[in-house]
Amino acid sequence: MQTLANWDGGPGPWILFFPLIWAVVVIGAVTLLRRAAWRGRGGPWRAMNGPRPAGDSPIAVLGRRFASGEIDEDEYWRRLSVLEEQFGRIGKGGAA
Repeated sequence: MQTLANWDGGPGPWILFFPLIWAVVVIGAVTLLRRAAWRGRGGPWRAMNGPRPAGDSPIAVLGRRFASGEIDEDEYWRRLSVLEEQFGRIGKGGAA
């Protein structure tokens, strides 16, 4: 019976697969660890002291309150005009 160590022709070209397999394992582990750490920090989309998300803007809150029926249409337009004076229009091409 021939074993790998006592093969007459040496280990053969397949021996090159072992370093390749280890390289794939190491690169995969490093990639997974980096992605896990990246997610833990919040990734590139998390602004440290940047502006608030658009969903939390006062105009968006006003729109949600109007949509849920907390305020009527007259009150919505009154408050919207005041907010637009203070904060400006969020979507420049939006509905007037």
